[in-house]
Amino acid sequence: MVDRLANSEANSKRIGLVESCFGAAGQPLAIPGRVLIGEGVLTKLCRKKPKARQFFLFNDILVYGNIVIQKKKYNKQHIIPLEGVTIDTVPDDGELRNGWLIKTPTKSFAVYAATATEKSEWMNHIGKCVRELLQKSGKSPTGEHAAVWVPDSEATVCMRCKKVKFTPVSRRHHCRKCGYVVCGPCSEKKFLLPSQSSKPVRVCEHCYGMLSGSLGRQSESMSRSGANFNNTLSDDDDDDDSSD
Repeated sequence: MVDRLANSEANSKRIGLVESCFGAAGQPLAIPGRVLIGEGVLTKLCRKKPKARQFFLFNDILVYGNIVIQKKKYNKQHIIPLEGVTIDTVPDDGELRNGWLIKTPTKSFAVYAATATEKSEWMNHIGKCVRELLQKSGKSPTGEHAAVWVPDSEATVCMRCKKVKFTPVSRRHHCRKCGYVVCGPCSEKKFLLPSQSSKPVRVCEHCYGMLSGSLGRQSESMSRSGANFNNTLSDDDDDDDSSD
């Protein structure tokens, strides 16, 4: 069915409408073989609070953005290649129901549908698209994913030292490796996580210790084999704790 729709006029028009809703700031989405499978509003669990986002599922990518005017205008377009996606169901928790995790090497987050049926349909369609892409490419499923950030509201004190209480002065930070909400003193270190950034990013003391130990063992092993290994930590501040 997807192959039949790929070159259809109806599919081209649908993709064209999505592009027009994102305007000039959005990336072009129409390429040969791409099919728009479905779309809808999902609640994305962001750092500050859950927020409504418009999602579009294509046969090879997942696109989402902020809703400016429903069905007319969206901004802050995000494009996620489906080959690197893994999905896992999330248990219902109070008002947060019908959720699942979208995990990728660069970013992972939870989304929630309005009904259990909608959740099932989204997960089934995403899973099918991922399986078909991997089958065509012959690649294996991605084994490593970025951590899902713990929402700010779930941590009143540092999740590592358990001592520092968060205030307007004592800010919350997120470890890019484990996703924990941590205080400044517990997250002074940075480490290069190539799948997430081209420069070192903030990590907590616990994760820095594990990463440094692993790096040291890898460096020693490569040194024995005659290979050169260089790791440079940047002094640039990468505290990009955005609300989304």
